[in-house]
Amino acid sequence: MTLFEDLKWRGLVQDISDEELIDKLNTGGLTFYIGTDPTADSMHIGHYSSFLISKRLAKAGHHPILLVGGATGLIGDPKPDSERPMISKEEVARNFIGLKKQAESIFGFEVVNNFDWTKDINVIDFLRDYGKYFNVNYMLAKDKVKSRLDSGITYAEFSYMILQAMDFLYLFEKRGCVLQVAGSDQWGNITSGIELIRKKLDKTVYGMVMPLVVDSTGRKFGKTEGNALWLDKNKTSSYKLYQYLINLEDSMIVDYLKKLTFLSREEIEELDKKNREHPELREAHKALAREIITDLHGKEEYDKAVKLSNVLFNEEFSFLSKGDVEEIFSGNDIINVSSSNLIDMLIEIGASKSKREAREFISGNAIKVNGRKISDLEYRIGDNDYIDGVYIIIKRGKKNYYVGKKC
Repeated sequence: MTLFEDLKWRGLVQDISDEELIDKLNTGGLTFYIGTDPTADSMHIGHYSSFLISKRLAKAGHHPILLVGGATGLIGDPKPDSERPMISKEEVARNFIGLKKQAESIFGFEVVNNFDWTKDINVIDFLRDYGKYFNVNYMLAKDKVKSRLDSGITYAEFSYMILQAMDFLYLFEKRGCVLQVAGSDQWGNITSGIELIRKKLDKTVYGMVMPLVVDSTGRKFGKTEGNALWLDKNKTSSYKLYQYLINLEDSMIVDYLKKLTFLSREEIEELDKKNREHPELREAHKALAREIITDLHGKEEYDKAVKLSNVLFNEEFSFLSKGDVEEIFSGNDIINVSSSNLIDMLIEIGASKSKREAREFISGNAIKVNGRKISDLEYRIGDNDYIDGVYIIIKRGKKNYYVGKKC
């Protein structure tokens, strides 16, 4: 199977700018770039899919450049339905540092900043050297611009595609970069760069976009969408990422295995078969979680995520440390508690609304303290009930967890 055939099989090619690109991809030796704007200090799982294609191309003998848009990030790529909030120059600079460190650590490629070659261009040179090559009707026909015509689009957002086209031109002239790779939402910006290079230099360069990775509702991942799964383990822990992947809908698992792992076609097809024959074993889901978490954070983090998941499933909370509790229940309300009587604590922690209701829960065997079922109405909370002397985990029914922190 050629590189391009493998990319197609994995669903990683939505559009290419020229059929000539197929042979060039299969031959190797292209310098290409992929970019992201520093709207946050970490990439998320949506970036991961796109950036993994850089690893695939690098393994095939191509030369990647990762661009973090310190300049374009100050403007913002137009959203299809509303204006993107601008962020301060200081925040963009901080985010650039975080993304550069992350990209170098995870992907190991060179990182460049388009602010470096954009910051000294004055407005007259911008209009004469770049703006003159862009026909307004051509720009209006781009999907992102067209979708905003009714609600309105600012000139700053309108100019974003020119800035991104300038990046392609600069990297072509200075670094011999002949290919830009991105998610499908960047197709209009990529083709603008191809056109700028053709008009200004009479040279041919190429673009390739892949379908966006989406969640179970069909939304792309991202900060704006509110569903970002961050690659920074301090923002989305390995445990949280494991939980998301292990609970992924069966219908999505093969697509994720193809796009987000380096497992071979034979391995993925075997996992697909196992998943269809014995879905309860979640073997495909476990393989997906193992591949992604190990690639991002290392085997130790993956093993820890599995351990914490098993602890939660088996309710073996005595094995947890203070840090483990914080990792598992991050995002949950952690309530300061001081009651020594279980009935009072159930009220204090929000597990019941009254003493009468608390007694009913206890009498009905619906309450567990750190995984132990408690049916004693007189049960007293002691120091030994607190994990590492700090946290207590109370479960009501099958799914309701409450975490108390000792005052």
